[in-house]
Amino acid sequence: MPHDLAAISPITEPHIGHYQLLHTIGKGTFGVVKLARHIITGVEVAVKVIDRRGVYRPQQEAKNMKSLNHPNIVKLYQVIDTEYTIFLVMEHASRGSLSGYLQRFGRMNEHEAQRIFRQLISAVHYCHQKDIIHRDLKAENVLLDEELNVKLADFGISSTYVGHKMCTFRGSLPYLAPEVFLRKCYDGPGADVWSLGVLLYKIVTGKLPFKAVDETALQRKIMRGEFQFPYFVSFLCKNVLRKILTVDPQNRVTLEH
Repeated sequence: MPHDLAAISPITEPHIGHYQLLHTIGKGTFGVVKLARHIITGVEVAVKVIDRRGVYRPQQEAKNMKSLNHPNIVKLYQVIDTEYTIFLVMEHASRGSLSGYLQRFGRMNEHEAQRIFRQLISAVHYCHQKDIIHRDLKAENVLLDEELNVKLADFGISSTYVGHKMCTFRGSLPYLAPEVFLRKCYDGPGADVWSLGVLLYKIVTGKLPFKAVDETALQRKIMRGEFQFPYFVSFLCKNVLRKILTVDPQNRVTLEH
């Protein structure tokens, strides 16, 4: 059976390497993600299926993921490279995305949010220590395992960072830092920190901090740092969010402090 995208059919029960591909469980930045099962051990994994004929080149994503070994980051087990398709065989987080969890169960209480956020900080700080900027931190890219532990995923637009600044406009609009909109070079770690702040706000409120009728208005609100707190957010949490969602990156808290 050909190891190719065309081979994926529920009728033929396709196999890629030692894995039987099952159903689609998600969609990453540049490819669909399927649940798969090892035909010998029965272990379930997630397989990102990428059409190599597209504009996206997954080699950087695979390289970055291979260099990471952290309990709160999805592990890359294997890369299967074929003529038309690349398959990234990864750790499967059985509880799905944080976004889906919040849609189903609503906002988290601050005690649980603190636990989740600490794991996120640990994962992102580790990436930065490895000179990797995620650049697409959002609830859809934060996965949860059976015990609701964080598994940071989708390094599709991640970049290596060795002291130089980022100069490209990448990421998901509601999570972008104000400086990214200036279309000038900016500090990658600082932009990731801002996105963490947006994530924390969403975890404790169930909503995004910046909302508008269109993209232009949304950009304006983000660049001005215009957001409000619901009545139930504690003083301590407000204080943390204000330090993170600071428009001027020079005054924004860092993961080193």
